[in-house]
Amino acid sequence: MAGAIALVVGGLVLLTVGADRFVLAAARLARVWGLSPILIGALVVGMGTSAPEFLVSVVAAAGGGLDLAVGNVIGSNVANLSLVLGATALVTPVAGHIKTLRREGLLMLAAVTLLAIVTWNQSLTVTEGVILVVAMVAAALVLVRWARLDTEGTGTVSAELDDMTYDSGRPNPRFEIIVGVIALIATLGGAEMLVRGAQIIADRLDLSEGFIGLTLVALGTSLPELATALAAARRKENDLVIGNLLGSSIFNSLAVAGGAALIGGGALVSGFETGLVFMLAVAAFAGILTATGNKLVRWEGFALIAVYVAFVATSF
Repeated sequence: MAGAIALVVGGLVLLTVGADRFVLAAARLARVWGLSPILIGALVVGMGTSAPEFLVSVVAAAGGGLDLAVGNVIGSNVANLSLVLGATALVTPVAGHIKTLRREGLLMLAAVTLLAIVTWNQSLTVTEGVILVVAMVAAALVLVRWARLDTEGTGTVSAELDDMTYDSGRPNPRFEIIVGVIALIATLGGAEMLVRGAQIIADRLDLSEGFIGLTLVALGTSLPELATALAAARRKENDLVIGNLLGSSIFNSLAVAGGAALIGGGALVSGFETGLVFMLAVAAFAGILTATGNKLVRWEGFALIAVYVAFVATSF
């Protein structure tokens, strides 16, 4: 058991550090190669915090652990929209009020609902994976279109990306490629370690892989979102907090679940109905918060954290 725990901890460290550096290298290379800052902001950076979920789920599905992969997706969405959002509200009141976030909230609700529909019958087939991936492509195009319309002529996105991609001078493409490859290898290794350790723990404790995916693995892969959200909250950047969580949930529901299905689609052994209900409920709450612009205050943050605790308790 000690070895399995070491695998999980080591995997989480490699995932967090490797994924962060990989996304940074990708963003810097994209700028050097002249890609649109809108594209970088909406996709490479905005969805980069979901890289751990993607790699863990794909690795798990490739090894026959589709339940762990799907549990990771559902659990990560619930953690993002209850635990992470709630913890952020403890730091500062959170409100989404700009038009882009309202639209992204509706897109997130649609993505989460589509995921619930295709997994409700306790299976996730290759065909359904194709549907999810196609939906992700469509969602990405919509996000880029919205970002272009809302930032056209303002230079806001470009300025924000300059802070990130040029913080230590103009990057060296060759160096960033080498670092990016090393970071990707570290991230893949971390995903493999985390999945293997989680499967050993599930076997030793006689727990289903679905439960481990919903809780332990999902919480671990949600750490980048939590770190990003708390850092943004301390700077009072509420739009960044909600935008990060909405974008991550869209990517999890479509790209991560779709990728896992394409790699190892099939029947699901674990019962995910309760998890799907929790996911839809917190997604609806986040969507309403975003659409109305109402503030999420401290007591509501505590309530969201309590919802996450209830989710874990009922997942046994």
